[in-house]
Amino acid sequence: MSQDLVRLSISGAVGIITVDNPPVNALSPGVPEGILNGVQVFNATDDVKAIVLIGANGKFIAGADIRFFGKERAKLPMRPQDALEQSNKPVVAAISGFALGGGYEMALGCHYRVALSNARVGLPEVTLGLLPGGGGTQRLPRLIGPAKALDLIVSGRHVPAPEAYGLGMLNKIFPAGSDLQAEAVHYANSIADLRPIPRIRNMKDEVKKGTPELFEAKRKEIARRARNQEAPYVCIEAVEVACKTQIDDGLKWEGDKLRYLENTDESRALRYAFFAEREAQKLPDVPKGTPIKPITNAAVIGCGTMGGGIAMCFADAGIPVKVLEASQEALDKGMAKVRANYETSVKRGSLAADEMERRFARIEPVTEYDAIAQQDVVIEAVFENMDVKKEIFTKLDAVMKPGAMLLSNTSALDIDEIASATKRPQDVAGAHFFSPANVMKLLEVVKGKESSGEIVASTMALGKIIGKAPAATGNCDGFLANRSRAPFNSEMVILLEEGATPQQVDKVMVDFGYPMGPFAVGDLAGLDIGYAGRARRAAADPNYRTLPIADKLYEMGHYGQKTGAGWFKYEPGDRTPHPHDVVDQLIKEHMEANNIESREITDDEILKRLLFSSVNEACKILEEGIAYRASDVDIMWLYGFGFPRYRGGLMFWADLIGGPQEVYSQISSWHQRYGERWRPSEYLRKLAESGTIFKDAKAGS
Repeated sequence: MSQDLVRLSISGAVGIITVDNPPVNALSPGVPEGILNGVQVFNATDDVKAIVLIGANGKFIAGADIRFFGKERAKLPMRPQDALEQSNKPVVAAISGFALGGGYEMALGCHYRVALSNARVGLPEVTLGLLPGGGGTQRLPRLIGPAKALDLIVSGRHVPAPEAYGLGMLNKIFPAGSDLQAEAVHYANSIADLRPIPRIRNMKDEVKKGTPELFEAKRKEIARRARNQEAPYVCIEAVEVACKTQIDDGLKWEGDKLRYLENTDESRALRYAFFAEREAQKLPDVPKGTPIKPITNAAVIGCGTMGGGIAMCFADAGIPVKVLEASQEALDKGMAKVRANYETSVKRGSLAADEMERRFARIEPVTEYDAIAQQDVVIEAVFENMDVKKEIFTKLDAVMKPGAMLLSNTSALDIDEIASATKRPQDVAGAHFFSPANVMKLLEVVKGKESSGEIVASTMALGKIIGKAPAATGNCDGFLANRSRAPFNSEMVILLEEGATPQQVDKVMVDFGYPMGPFAVGDLAGLDIGYAGRARRAAADPNYRTLPIADKLYEMGHYGQKTGAGWFKYEPGDRTPHPHDVVDQLIKEHMEANNIESREITDDEILKRLLFSSVNEACKILEEGIAYRASDVDIMWLYGFGFPRYRGGLMFWADLIGGPQEVYSQISSWHQRYGERWRPSEYLRKLAESGTIFKDAKAGS
């Protein structure tokens, strides 16, 4: 097996170990054995003076095979990283593509590291709830110093080759497009006779810089973003160990910690999220090989907050985009906002000024529909009004070229009704971006009744092209994301009617891991948006559970940050939420009018009422076949609503705390206490009785 995945060849006096394990040359079983064998063979070959480790098909070694974390792995007589380091003949790692995690750790075992200029390296294991367990935490600090190593290991970021060269992670870089194997062989010949061979384990000067103050400062730096997580702190401790101990002791410590972290809920959740994102790309009802429409240009209807943000997504991806508005005044205002967003990125240092100008130049403002007629895709992004959207799609149907993708950014409205305004409903689908569109990663792809497999597959592919995490759903009010979130949004306000406060609810959810509490998020988005959605649902459902406190707050003109007050108060120029006495008074008046006695509500009840209500709704969505699988629910909550990734997603988290049995039992209790809104989903009941976990739940099964 190892011979199939790792090839050995000789070029002059240089032995070449080529990893060939498509698609990304991961360190699956057989690859480490093959590398180890190659080192042994070439060390025993007299005519070989140096060795090159390289990957086939323009890729080095992307990293470990994540599927095998948490499982027993084959016992080797020696780790290949250690064999590479101990080789009596110098070894050169030749890096193209990505050398991440175990891939870059393999390169750290080598004596020299060269790369193409468009390669990327790094140790991103922390993003999976792990630490680099192949020597990375012990070798990298010895190579580039503890401060730089801490930054890379704790952030897990991918480092472009030019930066990596400047940090000392690489010895040489070659222009992109170079014949890497030829360059690496030439380099190996040039260092073949140099002695002593530079083994990282013998480098001791850099780790002397590892002071207690350095590590304490890093712990304080990550305290907010790493709350509730263990892996980032273990990574810091690992670098600290590298600075205090002999390398062999440090390697043993690192290995022990890796085995521990592999089995934590944190790592299981993060690994699950990694695979769930990839699973979301699979469309069971779209045949494999369905053609994908090419996207060379785009158009967006509307240059408001959403339209401008969507246009930025295309521009950031290098795709020219036209933005259409009904008036020049609205267009100028929208384009000014787009430029201001880019300028903010420049001020923060996340975007170079010249790159900003290139991106902004890709956005062309227009006021006539004829100007967008030849675009490959058009995304309507005006406010949520069915009549307005149908009027726009009637116009698009009249002017857009045959085969153009006609997409709506609606967050809840009926895609089938929108498509009915055209003579080509097969080319219509939903492309629901989340605000701010240029930042939030989720793209909810909505399949209409007549949406073709080609339009759905092409919209999913478009999401990947513009850097989003696309996930598909069927058509219903609110689709998958907002429909599953709606009970959460109602329950958080209902809790106020029983004695909770916005401050308490927000604290519970921030402590759980959300970046912001739901009431603060509501103020940021604008309470007028929620009011419009409630009004639409109340008109459609005579049994709709109204939210009088929220409605009265809206009617008083308290829309959130845009008016200086909503659920919280805000000082001019400051987004810090402060308790709002108007809200306190509304709560008091409501409870008095309805003879409700205030009670103390525990944090645990708040958390479970918010999240269990949405788990129940997600089960209804699965039962109706609107969603393909529970993992798609999790992707939408992770990327659309800021659900903490280290908890895996809404449904995965529910599995961790007891699964369907626990959720069904609690919801049944609340159903008896609160009535119809807490009626358990029939699908949830079936899951609980069958012992099936949420993670394995699929549409209608």
